[in-house]
Amino acid sequence: QVQLVESGGGLVQAGGSLRLSCAVSGRAFGTYTMGWFRQGPGKEREFLAAIWWLAGNTKYADSVKGRFTISRDNAKNTVYLQMNSLKPEDTAVYYCAADSAGSTWYLAARTYEYDYWGQGTQVTVSS
Repeated sequence: QVQLVESGGGLVQAGGSLRLSCAVSGRAFGTYTMGWFRQGPGKEREFLAAIWWLAGNTKYADSVKGRFTISRDNAKNTVYLQMNSLKPEDTAVYYCAADSAGSTWYLAARTYEYDYWGQGTQVTVSS
């Protein structure tokens, strides 16, 4: 089992920044793909970014490319999502997820490809 705990959400004004953290614990996850998703009110869960833990290669959704950055800290077993130039439409619950079948050749972007999920953290962007 892998446990994921998100933190760092909150209320921010449009144009501001937030950094979300996802603390990872449990069985060896060194070859996992870690992903960030979000789900806005009345919307489906949306892929944002992924990183393969071992090599650090990344993948982004077009909607956040250039504004959001995913990274990981091996020493702290933590994955981050740095979010800049936030917009009201970024308001959502943000989730961290882990794909145990991760590889450097393919970074998953679909919810069903991820085995483990955090509880989510609310991000609200005011206009």
